Amino acid sequence: MEQKQKKKDIELEETELPEKKPLDVSNASSDEMALESDRPFLERFRKGFVNFWRNKSTIDLLKYIGKRLLLMVFTFAVIFLICFILVRLLPLDPGQSMKDPAVFNEMMVAQGRYVKIIKEDGTADYQPMPVLMQLGNFFKNLFSGGDHPFGYSFKIEWLSSPADLLGSHLTPTVLMNIYVMIVSVPVGLALGIYMALRKNHWEDHVLNVLIMLVISVPSFVYAFVIQYLFGYVWQILPPLAASSSVNYFSPTYFRSIILPVMSMCFGSIAGYARYTRAELTEVLTSDFMLLARTKGLSRAQATVRHAFRNSLVPIFPMILGEFISILSGSMIIESIFNVNGVGGLYLRSINDRDYDVFQFVSMFYILIGLLGTIVVDVSYSIVDPRIRMGGGK
Repeated sequence: MEQKQKKKDIELEETELPEKKPLDVSNASSDEMALESDRPFLERFRKGFVNFWRNKSTIDLLKYIGKRLLLMVFTFAVIFLICFILVRLLPLDPGQSMKDPAVFNEMMVAQGRYVKIIKEDGTADYQPMPVLMQLGNFFKNLFSGGDHPFGYSFKIEWLSSPADLLGSHLTPTVLMNIYVMIVSVPVGLALGIYMALRKNHWEDHVLNVLIMLVISVPSFVYAFVIQYLFGYVWQILPPLAASSSVNYFSPTYFRSIILPVMSMCFGSIAGYARYTRAELTEVLTSDFMLLARTKGLSRAQATVRHAFRNSLVPIFPMILGEFISILSGSMIIESIFNVNGVGGLYLRSINDRDYDVFQFVSMFYILIGLLGTIVVDVSYSIVDPRIRMGGGK
């Protein structure tokens, strides 16, 4: 047996393995070689992309978004019809502060809102059409590509489109809300974290009292106080915002809107601090935090890596909602500081009875609110993948 085994070993040693020939790339171009090297990555990317869209969670999320969009369209349509009918039922006298009543009547006839009746003496009489006929003429002008289907401004800016008016007043509102976000989000989160870490200490109690006072008092009260102190008594900052003739991105305009930004920041900072403290306090007392500490993590490491990330699940949609609301203005704050923004435009359209502008800006606010609700709801599944949207459970 030993001789046979030795004989087999000798035969195996004498057997030569075939040599591996190297790839012949002498005739291959550089593009072909690059394509050959990139093929594994592209294949992985393609498979990952296909698997993502075939994933049940992704399909459920897309179905949920589709349902919410259909519900949003239906809700917007119902609100639009109600607002349209109520606004068109309001009486509008062309003789009240109207620049040219004759042009006003002709424009109303062109839009299908008035009917022109020629009397026996040759004079023209204008009568409003029934509301349902006005609604039909509105959709006819909207889908046929007519001029200014949303009407005109007859009081604020003569024969201007409501869309143009909204666009011209949107820049200062967006700038103010961006500045508010830049200040309120980090300050509010930092205060909330500090209060959670110092829970039941004197710092926590003092900050809790201040936050409750800020939340309880309306923002326009702070606006009046800040304007009086910083603008008129101490004269540190301008009490009113600069006019629209000044460049919105200039240092002069930035300095003039510091006071309204401060007035809007108080409520946002208090809200972020309150929610961050509540969520972070609950997470810090969880069992997994005790386990993280027993594994050797310091308190700061456990707070940053685990506690803060878990507490952001309900807080991140708040931040996202405020980011979406940068297009919306504050009517009271903008009126106090004379900011030429969307809020001031909306309030002026109500006071001047410029109904076409009022209706257009109202629909803009409603659309932003509905879209913001959908984005905030979907963001929960982005922040925490364990949350499934549309899963039916």
